[in-house]
Amino acid sequence: MNENLSLIPGNSLITATPEEGRALAIKMSRLIIKATQPDAAIREKLRPIYAEDAAMLIAIGQTVALEFATIAAANNYWK
Repeated sequence: MNENLSLIPGNSLITATPEEGRALAIKMSRLIIKATQPDAAIREKLRPIYAEDAAMLIAIGQTVALEFATIAAANNYWK
């Protein structure tokens, strides 16, 4: 893994609004992919494959949802 890659932007899960939390969840999900496959050319090559695969798109949504649940818990959104 790239030692310079920050997997939590700003090193905090705290956000001002749930909308910002959702954006952070998307960003963190994208960073997981970048950390797992650091070669940008390979990621670009694979994008058309998952872009047309419903199961892969659902998996992406699940990853974002999991990240958002973590951020929501950190921000006490469920109060």
